[in-house]
Amino acid sequence: MSLRTAVAAPFKQQGKARIGEHEFVVSLSLERDWLAPDEAKQLVDVAADEGLVTRDDGDLVADFDVESVEIPEGFTPDESVLRERSAFEQVVDALASAGHERQTAVASVNKLQADLGLTADAAAVVYARREGVEVDAAARKAREGL
Repeated sequence: MSLRTAVAAPFKQQGKARIGEHEFVVSLSLERDWLAPDEAKQLVDVAADEGLVTRDDGDLVADFDVESVEIPEGFTPDESVLRERSAFEQVVDALASAGHERQTAVASVNKLQADLGLTADAAAVVYARREGVEVDAAARKAREGL
């Protein structure tokens, strides 16, 4: 996923799981020339909303295994990394990353939504939890949407 790849890059560059928010923005905008400074700041917000990073006293702490992320040669994130995804989209991606077939997951979530009378976001969270897939950030987002 390009969002995870873009977020991992500054951490990998520094060799740390905790870096200053300013360092993160400089890495993406000035050093890598991937994003404008305002876009890099927006990426921090998206990454925090997605549960990829936590803000802590001016620093960003990676909430995923940064070292497991490969940054392909010539990688450049596209504008989709700046778009906030719905809880449903986040859950489907988490399910796919955990090895679930995307189409089957969506169909199962849709059925659960109809059976229980839930929103798509809430049904996705319930389904993921039943499947043993961790989706805390999406759960918070779905809860806020209720």
